[in-house]
Amino acid sequence: MTGGSHQPAAAAGGVPVAVRRVHPRAQLPRYATELAAGCDLVAALDEPVRIPPGGTCRVPTGLAIALPPGYEAQVRPRSGWAARHGLTVLNAPGTIDADYRGEIQVLLVNLGREPVTVAPGDRIAQLVVAPVARAYFVEVESLPPTPRGEGGFGSTGR
Repeated sequence: MTGGSHQPAAAAGGVPVAVRRVHPRAQLPRYATELAAGCDLVAALDEPVRIPPGGTCRVPTGLAIALPPGYEAQVRPRSGWAARHGLTVLNAPGTIDADYRGEIQVLLVNLGREPVTVAPGDRIAQLVVAPVARAYFVEVESLPPTPRGEGGFGSTGR
């Protein structure tokens, strides 16, 4: 592995994902460390964008992917942006379905108190590829009991 980029080898059980650049500034997703769960998505911008406090911005990555059947990709926030600036992914985690072929775009929201500037080439989010279990639903008259029962928000304590 060279250049600080850690890419899992197909022989190591990696999932093959076809990727197409749809913007000349697009950078292929890269894992920052050997054991990272998510790979970095990079802003494919022609110029910086400023996100005011409370504002949102759809940031293009310049990439489209084809996931194998039975997989999804989750777009998740980067902890550094969140900790330093209050910048996060608005619909976290965003889901990319196996049949989506459009450009991956990241919907960022600034929850901080100061404007945040996202520059071309900034790492803006993480992409985690994960298997998906398809459910089938069986309508029933009642559900089996559990100790928790119908207890919802906050019912299991702090």
